[in-house]
Amino acid sequence: MTMHRQALIAGTLYALAAGLLWGVVFIAPTLLHDYPAVLQTMGRYLAFGLIALPLAVWDRARLAELTRADWVEAAKLAAVGNVLYYLCLSAAIQRAGVPLPTMIIGTLPVVIAVTANLRGSARGALVEGRLPWRHLLPSLALIAAGLACVNQAETAQLPADTDLSRYTMGALLAVAAAACWTWYPIRNGEWLRAHAGRSPRAWATAQGLATLPMAAAGYLAFWLWAGPGGGAPAFEMPFGPQPLKFIALMLAVGLLASWLGTLCWNEASQRLPPALAGQLIVFETLAALAYAFVLRWQWPGWLTGAGVALLIAGVVTALRVRPRPPGAGVPEGTECGPLPSNRTPP
Repeated sequence: MTMHRQALIAGTLYALAAGLLWGVVFIAPTLLHDYPAVLQTMGRYLAFGLIALPLAVWDRARLAELTRADWVEAAKLAAVGNVLYYLCLSAAIQRAGVPLPTMIIGTLPVVIAVTANLRGSARGALVEGRLPWRHLLPSLALIAAGLACVNQAETAQLPADTDLSRYTMGALLAVAAAACWTWYPIRNGEWLRAHAGRSPRAWATAQGLATLPMAAAGYLAFWLWAGPGGGAPAFEMPFGPQPLKFIALMLAVGLLASWLGTLCWNEASQRLPPALAGQLIVFETLAALAYAFVLRWQWPGWLTGAGVALLIAGVVTALRVRPRPPGAGVPEGTECGPLPSNRTPP
């Protein structure tokens, strides 16, 4: 088995693990439906940041290698890919339910793949490389068709008395979340491939440390706003009406989705080209749908099943694309960049 093939398989398995872990974040807002999205977001990333503190001691040697510019980059990624993304997503789920935001986030494989290719075109194939459009389009078409099927099946089940203005706001917030997560994996992947000798685990921990002061400040601001004498309707602070449930969920999501999920995604990002890695975010959509149906105690209908099958077929089709080595003289419009470094930092 070639090194490129090993990197492809390992990267796909890491992306699968990240998707399974990230799917949890779609059900947390439904389990805490009476908690404001801001509190859920700040609670999640406060837990993530606190979890990162002992991990930082473990990775102190690797973290010491990061420059000031690296920490600035970690802060940017944390602000957009963590705090802003989940704030928009949790608010969207509370307003529109799980299916619609899940489907909008499910378009990310298409959006990221196209965005990555366009960025590759602008910057030159020798920088990041591009998958050939003619090979990329069939997998994108399958994924888009699958998402359309699932979306049609889910929206048909909306209650007749659905508040359309609230529902529309949920859709817009989900689009904003998708925009955040279009930017994040591309930017994060670029840093990881540019620093192939750095530890993905330490980089995940660095983002947790960068998130901690943001989350702490946001949590304190909400406490002052929602507490006695604040400008919001009274809310039981510091942990709301179900403190044990809230703390347990925030710790679980902070550890599994935020740190471990980010670690798995970092490992995948160092092994896969951005257009292909973007398509594998479909695993997150599939996991979120599976978890939602488990919570409903309901089997998906045939249209949903067909959509899931199309999504999987799109991923399998994407994995058949073979990148070419750099400098192969591929004509414009059909470039295919190399797989990123397959070296795994210790």
